[in-house]
Amino acid sequence: MEENSNPVARATQAHMEADEEERDPESNSLQQPLLKRSRTLSSSPLALVGAKVSHIESLDYEINENDLFKHDWRSRSKVQVLQYIFLKWSLACLVGLLTGLIATLINLAVENIAGYKLLAVVSFIEKDRYLQGFLYFTGVNFLLTLVAAVLCVCFAPTAAGPGIPEIKAYLNGVDTPNMFGATTLIVKIIGSIGAVAAGLDLGKEGPLVHIGSCIASLLGQGGPDNHRIKWQWLRYFNNDRDRRDLITCGSSSGVCAAFRAPVGGVLFSLEEVATWWRSALLWRTFFSTAIVVVVLRAFIEICNSGKCGLFGTGGLIMFDVSNVPVRYHVMDIIPVTLIGIIGGILGGLYNHILHKVLRLYNLINQKGKMHKLLLALSVSVFTSVCQYCLPFLADCKACDPSFPETCPTNGRSGNFKQFNCPNGHYNDLATLLLTTNDDAVRNIFSSNTPTEFQPSSILIFFILYCILGLITFGIAVPSGLFLPIILMGSAYGRLLGMAMGSYTNIDQGLYAVLGAASLMAGSMRMTVSLCVIFLELTNNLLLLPITMIVLLIAKTVGDSFNPSIYEIILELKGLPFLDAHPEPWMRTLTVGELVDAKPPVITVSGIEKVSRIVDVLRNTTHNGFPVLDEGVVPPSGLANGATELHGLILRAHLVLALKKKWFLQEKRRTEEWEVREKFSWVELAEREGKIEEVAVTSAEMEMYIDLHPLTNTTPYTVIESMSVAKAMVLFRQVGLRHLLVVPKYEAAGVSPVVGILTRQDLRAFNILTAFPHLERSKSGQKH
Repeated sequence: MEENSNPVARATQAHMEADEEERDPESNSLQQPLLKRSRTLSSSPLALVGAKVSHIESLDYEINENDLFKHDWRSRSKVQVLQYIFLKWSLACLVGLLTGLIATLINLAVENIAGYKLLAVVSFIEKDRYLQGFLYFTGVNFLLTLVAAVLCVCFAPTAAGPGIPEIKAYLNGVDTPNMFGATTLIVKIIGSIGAVAAGLDLGKEGPLVHIGSCIASLLGQGGPDNHRIKWQWLRYFNNDRDRRDLITCGSSSGVCAAFRAPVGGVLFSLEEVATWWRSALLWRTFFSTAIVVVVLRAFIEICNSGKCGLFGTGGLIMFDVSNVPVRYHVMDIIPVTLIGIIGGILGGLYNHILHKVLRLYNLINQKGKMHKLLLALSVSVFTSVCQYCLPFLADCKACDPSFPETCPTNGRSGNFKQFNCPNGHYNDLATLLLTTNDDAVRNIFSSNTPTEFQPSSILIFFILYCILGLITFGIAVPSGLFLPIILMGSAYGRLLGMAMGSYTNIDQGLYAVLGAASLMAGSMRMTVSLCVIFLELTNNLLLLPITMIVLLIAKTVGDSFNPSIYEIILELKGLPFLDAHPEPWMRTLTVGELVDAKPPVITVSGIEKVSRIVDVLRNTTHNGFPVLDEGVVPPSGLANGATELHGLILRAHLVLALKKKWFLQEKRRTEEWEVREKFSWVELAEREGKIEEVAVTSAEMEMYIDLHPLTNTTPYTVIESMSVAKAMVLFRQVGLRHLLVVPKYEAAGVSPVVGILTRQDLRAFNILTAFPHLERSKSGQKH
C-alpha cells in the first residue's frame, strides 16, 4: 500500500506539510526518522501534566490470546481460580480499609491544625491586637501552603490538582504517567492536609479520590516500582485489566470517604470516571465503600467521646439539614426551577472562566519551579487577607435570645463568632470566613436560622468565593473542586431563599443545599451520583423530587454552553480521552479513508529474521505489528499461496523475545513445549522492556524468531467500509489499544490488513486536521 494511494491522501499530505505537531507514537513509518515532522494523519504523543511534557501511551485492556495464555487457562486448577477470586475480594477490602483510615487521618489533622490556628487568632482579637492576629493568621497559612507547594513542585508534580481527570483518562485506556506512585500518594496526603488547613478555597474530596486510586494501584502491583513484593499470588494482577478494576474500587472508596456516601461513591465511578463496567465490578466497588463507611463510623464514635482533639462533633457529615421538616407545595416549583437555571448558567460561566485561568496558569507554571511556588503563595496571602479583613465590613448583630446555641462564641465550634463585636453581639461574616471550610459549609447550610445571616454578608461571601474558586484551582497544591463549588452554590441558594421570604415554604438551609447541588450539576454535569450523595448526606428522602428537578435542569442548561469541567481539564492536559458519543460528521468518513491518510502499516512475518525485528523496533515507535504468513494453503475454493493474517504482536513481546535470545538457526515453527520452557504468561504482562537495552550480535542478526506463539491470534478487526463513528464506539467500549482494518474484497496480491488504528487516530481534532474539508462542512451545518 502506497502512502499517497488516493486523492484524499495526496490532499491531506499537502495540507499537513506546514503542520508542526509531533508524530503519533503508533504511526511512525519505518523508513522515516523519528524526529521528522508528520505530513499525514498524526497527533501529539505528548501531554502536559503540570508543566512537564510526558510521553503518553495506551493501556492493554484487551486479552492477549496467544499460545501461552491459552495453555495457562487450560492448565489452571480450581485452587488457582479460588486464589484469584479470593485475592480480588481481599484487595477490594484492603482498598476500602486503607482509604478510610487515611481519610480519617486527613480529617483529624485538618480540623486540629486549623482549629488551633483559629483559636490563637481569636485570642489575639479578644485582646484587641488585630494586627498581630492578622500577621499570625497570614503567616501560618503561608507556611502551610509553602509546605504543600514545595512537596508538589519538587517531589511529585502529578500530586497537584484533584487527580480525577487523570483517573478518568486511565480508566478510559490512557497510561497517565507517574499518577499512582508511592511518592505521589505521600505528597497528596501531606499536601492536602497543608492546603486545606491553610484555609485555601479547595477541598480534600478530589484528592481523596486520587488517594484511593493510588492505594489500589500500589496494592495491585505489590508496592512501589523499586520495592515490589514478589508474592506469587500477585502475579494474577500483573496486567492492565485487573489493575483498572482495582483503581475503579479506589476511586469509589475515595468519594465515599469524602462524603460518607457508599452508594454515591459507586455511582460516581459508574457515571463520571469509569469507561468500562460490569456487574462483578459493581459488587466489589460496593464492598470497598461499605468497608470505608464502617471505618469512618468507628472513628466518629471514638471522636464523639472527645479523644480526637478539636475534631468537630459533626463528624464527617457536612450538611446538617437532616432534622428539618421539608415542606413544599406546587408553587415552590418556580424557585426550584430558577435555582436549576441559575446553577446551569453559573456552572457554564465558571467552566469558561476557569478554562481561561488555567491556560494562564499553564504559561506561568512553564517558567519554572520558582514561578509555581510564587503563584501558590500569592494566592495564599490574598486568601488570608480577604478572610481576615472582610469581616470588618459586616455590621454586628445582636444575639437572639431564642437561639438554641450559645451566642456569641469564640471557642471550638458554634455558629455565632464574636470577632470584633461587643458582648451580646456576633459577626455573621466572620462566622463564615474565619473557620474551616467544612464548618463554613455547616454554617451556611444551618436550618431554622432565617435571620442569622445578613443578605449583604452572604453576597460578600458569594463574590469572594467566586473569585477564590477561580484563582485557587490550578496552583501547585492538591486541590478539589467539590468544596469551592459547594460554597459558591450554597451562597446564591441562600440568597434566593432570603429573596423569596414568606412566599415559599422551603427553609433557607434547604435552598442552600439545592443551590450547591445545582452549581455542581452545572459545572461537573453529574446527576444520578450527585443526587444519591446529597440524599445520603441530608438523610432526607423528601428532598428527592426537588433535588432531581434541580440537577436535571442545571445539567441541561450547562450542557448548552460548554463541556464539563473535567473534560476541559482533560483537553488542557492533552490526554487522548475518547468521548462516549462520536461527532455526527464521523459517520461520513470510513476507516479505510482514515488509514489511507496514515503512513503504510508495518507488518512482520510469522517466522521473522532477527535483523528485521531489530530494524523495525529501532526505527519505529509502533506498539503493535500485524503478523502475516505468506504461502499458506487455504481451504478449498481459494487460490493457493494466499497471505494469512495470523494476528497482532506487541512491541513489548518482541523486545522480550530479543532479550531472552529466543533465536532459531533455521526458519521453522517451534513446538509448544519449547515456548513454555522459555517464557511464562507472567513475563508477557510486563511492559518495561526497551530495544535500547537489548544487545544483539552480528551472528544473531542472521538467525530467526518464531513469532506465532507470542502473537495474539484474535485481534479486533473492522472492515474498511465501516464508519469512523462506529469504529470509535467499538474501540472505546471494548477498551482497545489497536484496531486492525481489513479489506472488503479479497484478491491476489492484496494484503489481508489495510492498516491499524490507534486512540490518537480516532480523536476528533486529529481527524479534522487531516481532513480539513470535514471542518468546513461541519461549520456549514452549524450555520
